[in-house]
Amino acid sequence: MAMLLRRVWESVSTRSTSSNSTSTSLSTVNSMDRFDQMMMYIQTASTGEFDRIPLDIFIQILKILGPKESAKLTSVCKSWKFIVSDNRLWIYFLQNQHEPWDSTFFAETHLRSGPLRTFPNSVPELSFMCIYGQRAQVPGAIIIDGGSGYCKFGWSKYSAPSGRSATFLEFGNIESPMYSRLRHFFSTIYTRMQVKTSTQPIIVSIPICHYDDTESDKAARTQLKDAIHSALFDMNVPAVCAVNQAVLALFAARKVSGIVVNIGFNQTSIVPILHGKVMHQVGVEVVGIGALKLTGFLKEQMQQKNIYFGSLYTVRTLKENLCYVALDYEAELSKDTSASFQIASEGCFTLSEERFKTGEILFQPRIAGVRAMGLQNAVALCMEHCQDAELMVDDSWYKTVVLAGGSACLPGLAERLEKEVCGLLPPCISNGIRVLPPPYGVDSAWYGAKLIGNLSTFPTSWCVMKKQFRHRSRRKFMW
Repeated sequence: MAMLLRRVWESVSTRSTSSNSTSTSLSTVNSMDRFDQMMMYIQTASTGEFDRIPLDIFIQILKILGPKESAKLTSVCKSWKFIVSDNRLWIYFLQNQHEPWDSTFFAETHLRSGPLRTFPNSVPELSFMCIYGQRAQVPGAIIIDGGSGYCKFGWSKYSAPSGRSATFLEFGNIESPMYSRLRHFFSTIYTRMQVKTSTQPIIVSIPICHYDDTESDKAARTQLKDAIHSALFDMNVPAVCAVNQAVLALFAARKVSGIVVNIGFNQTSIVPILHGKVMHQVGVEVVGIGALKLTGFLKEQMQQKNIYFGSLYTVRTLKENLCYVALDYEAELSKDTSASFQIASEGCFTLSEERFKTGEILFQPRIAGVRAMGLQNAVALCMEHCQDAELMVDDSWYKTVVLAGGSACLPGLAERLEKEVCGLLPPCISNGIRVLPPPYGVDSAWYGAKLIGNLSTFPTSWCVMKKQFRHRSRRKFMW
């Protein structure tokens, strides 16, 4: 290894001669931070013949060596261990992995201790060298994001979901018991992925349902979660992590508190979340317009203009590729907004005002003949409830709104919603409001689960083991 270091040193020393006069040597002390503590320590220790190497060149050598070879140097002596364990070096290695560094840093500083144990006000002291090593050893997890329309599944080490299917809420015989449908659903997913159930933990997103804070809704939420655990543990899955879909979408946006606006298949949910927990006591608002209604309204407009289409899939494709939300609806009516899109085997379709009228029903449901409050009113109402609840001294926790769901990807939706909500609320609430588009499009919740599945502390900090679940179930039965 010494020979390797010498060769690396020879290859970079010629590139650094111009900067040597301003470089900091390993024995220089300036101010009392981690960098200078390193310098002071090395004053009383030695790295052998490498003492003469400027620190910045030393770090460059370690970067070229890579994480595996650098880690081996910690066994040479205390001086080497102190230098190699510097967080800046391992942050560099983490930054050069496939996952975005911002997401990795968020996950390791806010999620590593598990649900309801986040760090909202401070960042813990971490060793990123340990985190790098632990993340490399994490087995990953099977992720199943059961959306209201269809679900996404894949391995947490993948860059994206590997497949899609009907959601388990609609899977199989709807009259069958939930447990039976879940067993059938999960078995089908494992078969499609061609993996054994006993090999890895699983992360399942729980659909946004049973919204109220009533005893009946609490019982329904618990029953669904228990049915998911029972079905999976009976299939010999080693560990299960079940998290609310809205919470996962919030994690994907690198937030632990905020309001998630999830435009689902049949309805839109406005979910307040504080420190990773859905605030049912504050209230989850529901608007009776979802993706299906948007697609259906576009279909009606096309039929009125005698635009022929082969199937509802064609209409949905046009919605996803041509439709948008106008910042000023009245002004948009006077513009020429015609645009075309080519669909294989169907031909070219041209839409004009249908492009922005489709998304407008989220704000003006009466246009589509729907009696419901507009999305902006529901979000404003949710924020007022958050303000009245006084859950935190700092009321900024609910001022970040994250959009989720396929139809939430309509261009212009985030900007329009922010404008409308700010116009409805008094300045004491509206100041600081931000509306963020879906961070990963239709797959945001899946990516939120991916952050959990790749954590350095996974599965210990987030999963329920079979023994734990059985013990808890027996205690509930006894009571």
